[in-house]
Amino acid sequence: MKNFLRILSLVIVFLAAPLNSYAAEKVEYLKTDWSFKGLFGKFDRGALQRGYQVYTEVCASCHSMKYLSYRNLAEKGGPEFTEQQAKAIAASFDVSDGPNADGEMFTRPGKLSDKFVMPYENVKAAQAANGGAYPPDMSVLVKARGGGVDYIYSLLQGYEDPPVGINLEEGVHYNKYMYGNKIKMSNPLSDGLIEYSDGTSATVEQMSKDVTTFLMWTAEPHLETRHQMGFKAIVYLIILTILVYFSMKRIWSRVETKV
Repeated sequence: MKNFLRILSLVIVFLAAPLNSYAAEKVEYLKTDWSFKGLFGKFDRGALQRGYQVYTEVCASCHSMKYLSYRNLAEKGGPEFTEQQAKAIAASFDVSDGPNADGEMFTRPGKLSDKFVMPYENVKAAQAANGGAYPPDMSVLVKARGGGVDYIYSLLQGYEDPPVGINLEEGVHYNKYMYGNKIKMSNPLSDGLIEYSDGTSATVEQMSKDVTTFLMWTAEPHLETRHQMGFKAIVYLIILTILVYFSMKRIWSRVETKV
């Protein structure tokens, strides 16, 4: 019995140690008001369009968006660019196509039906260009990371000088919101880095919020439709509950109770 209790106590200590370590290292993410949160949440169209601009001018050189097509930019529920704007965006990219009649590959301007152009030809090329690290695809990045939008939003603003006593390898940067605090991606944002087409001031905080909103939409393009369906379902259930209540009340009103 004593041996059993001793083994049990060792197991508890072993399991509790990582949890305590995690709790000590856990950092509270930055908070902001997300327009798409809640039952009636909707995407801010301006934020989505600005977020696409941040992705294109800052992130797209390394991070792919392989599940997104240019036509999605004009669809309802998304950034809602006009069809002409979406066509112009697609045409600004060169897409590899073919083979042609001579059996050769060729490049052409992008079309609405094309997927977003990949920054690298393959994974190995991406790793070679980034010191061995592979920049993750951003299509569903919000869903693939614990903390979701709050984590991405915080990470983009979490770069700082490492604390005293912490040495970083060459090409590694300190980020207080990154798991382990070490990240190979250098700080991608700085105030005034881009010029928003709508005149919004491009602060680090604003760009972080806009591109995170865009990434939320790429991960959940039908979020608004889901919210609308959820609201309709709740209204239907409320009405059904009221009808059932009055029906049962009428039925039981005919039953005489014995005294």
